[in-house]
Amino acid sequence: MHFMFEVWYARAFAGTWSHRNGNFSSKFPVFQKSSGNIVFELTSSLTDIRGVHYVQGEVVLRDGVYISDGDLQMKMEGVYVWPFRQLRMVLSSAVDSEMNRGEVFIRSSPYHLLGMFSSQVAQDTPRNYHRSKRKTSRIMEMGKMCKIQLVTQVSPRVPDYKREFAKGEHERQFCEMRGLVEGPSMHEDQGECFSPLVVNATSVNVELYYNKAVNYTLMVTFISFLQVLFLIRQMEHSNTQSGAAKVSLMMIGQQAIMDAYLCLLHLTAGILVGRGSYTITAWKRREEINQEESLFNTFATAAFFKFVVFSIFEMRYLLAIWKSRRPVSSGEGWETMRRELSVLYSRFYGFLLSGILIIYELHSMLRYILFLFYSFWIPQIVANVVRDSRKPLHPHYIVGITLTRLAIPLYAFACPNNFMRIEPNLGWCLGLTTFLGAQAAILLLQHFCGARCFIPRQLLPEKYSYFRRVIRANEHIERGEECTPIDCVICMAAVDVSQRCNDCMVTPCDHFFHTGCLQRWMDIKMECPTCRRPLPPM
Repeated sequence: MHFMFEVWYARAFAGTWSHRNGNFSSKFPVFQKSSGNIVFELTSSLTDIRGVHYVQGEVVLRDGVYISDGDLQMKMEGVYVWPFRQLRMVLSSAVDSEMNRGEVFIRSSPYHLLGMFSSQVAQDTPRNYHRSKRKTSRIMEMGKMCKIQLVTQVSPRVPDYKREFAKGEHERQFCEMRGLVEGPSMHEDQGECFSPLVVNATSVNVELYYNKAVNYTLMVTFISFLQVLFLIRQMEHSNTQSGAAKVSLMMIGQQAIMDAYLCLLHLTAGILVGRGSYTITAWKRREEINQEESLFNTFATAAFFKFVVFSIFEMRYLLAIWKSRRPVSSGEGWETMRRELSVLYSRFYGFLLSGILIIYELHSMLRYILFLFYSFWIPQIVANVVRDSRKPLHPHYIVGITLTRLAIPLYAFACPNNFMRIEPNLGWCLGLTTFLGAQAAILLLQHFCGARCFIPRQLLPEKYSYFRRVIRANEHIERGEECTPIDCVICMAAVDVSQRCNDCMVTPCDHFFHTGCLQRWMDIKMECPTCRRPLPPM
């Protein structure tokens, strides 16, 4: 079986590295662990010398299995002599070296871009910035003093499965590399410049990687569809002015900002992935181009569904809540409403843009920022206590949104086989789940037991009683020895205002109504049916 390097035109490789003979002492210690993963991508082109190929690419040596701040990223350039199946590359710092050929591929490869993107969430503490800065200067010094070389032997590898290409194309060949990464020896008192690494890598099955990404986007699309259904159920539950006024404006606005960020996130990932399909077609097989186009379409679909949730449903609900709290302003004319709408939109998009800047500056603290984002139920809990609201949210909405919001962070930080190569952190995931679950439990408790059920009575403010004794009111309605009958203006039936009757409610403005009539009225409007004065919560 003859192996031709021409099929390499653009290929990614992944494998492991380890220190040779277990010794990893050198002048430039880079890694804290004795082994880790290696990912590199190569592009090749023919030269004037027969059997010699010019190869260049980029390599990432991970300090362990997952992405971390100790990873070493370098560029490499060299030749491949296919009659001897030997690859010889010279590694240089990715900071101070510039590559002229093949750089388009390196920057647009989906495997590389998604890895770079997911590395932003692998940072845990603010100290990583200074640590990364020191590591960068160390790598630049190492690149100047050490000429690190990669020498590998390339051989074909039979894949675990057979794959047929359309129209008589040959089965794709898989490659296996075994070799050494080492630097030149320095003075006797200084030891080695770079500790030798044993490398064992194979060509990446990009199709499996694409399948993981596609499955992720399908999951995002499905949970977005579920969120639309839960939002519709909640909008039907609070379709009256009084019902919408009970919902926290900040709670819906915070969720809308989260969905806007997710929309931009998936759209950007789709553009980066799909860009390679249109910029490096000369380097790629038609099948790989079709895979990238399909991956772009799936990311774009996930972004579109998040856009629908954010722009159509949540923004519409946001406006309905805002309007329900300003019944007077909405009737004062178009100019007043337009001015207040401008203030609302300015605040919303101001928070949206400032949040992007904050996340960019504090990306090393992203896991802590996620806790802030996932506190979106807290404004509703506080609003329920302050206003003593009765059942502002539907239980299905509370449970459904809580579960669907947890899907993406749990996939990224709990799934060991996530396509973003983020190291699982079960403790953080348990903390986030407990934090959001506790908020949902409090909301359900407020729904079934009352908004202030968990607050001691000594701390509660005095609450108006609609079943108070109406001694003063009886003096106004008495005419001699007989009492004038009082009618409920809602149902136009007589109201029994005797002290023994429990089917009578009186407002602060001394107007009488049947208990059921006034409760149903207050579910629609929080104002007196007779004099239109605002009513306190029941």
